[in-house]
Amino acid sequence: MKIPQIIIDELISQAQQDAPNETCGYLLGTTSDEGDIVTENYWMENIDHSSEHFSFAPKDQFAALKYARGKDLKILANWHSHPASPSRPSQEDLRLANDPTIRYVILSLHEGIHLNSFKILNGEVVDKEVHL
Repeated sequence: MKIPQIIIDELISQAQQDAPNETCGYLLGTTSDEGDIVTENYWMENIDHSSEHFSFAPKDQFAALKYARGKDLKILANWHSHPASPSRPSQEDLRLANDPTIRYVILSLHEGIHLNSFKILNGEVVDKEVHL
């Protein structure tokens, strides 16, 4: 999956603004022979307001899906920040990663800024891409 620098900068800014709580959203874009290309960050409120986990409001998820469909985009990834831990899925992240068609992106602000995406199947990481 390709994430343009301008989108990465948005994610970093959002994560820093919402810290110490986790922030979250969807990455929207297109799929072609060249792979998945992110074109938009669709921010959603972390309704848990927690530094250790996040949840989307169902109404926000439906709004994101409607928005993506209206712009002929796909939800390519679910993303969230880890303000004080590494860019790797927690046990909770693995347990809640129920959609095998998308990637799971984690932006860490811990010991520098790191951005990785993961393909997760049946609670196991099967692929990792480093983006920053």
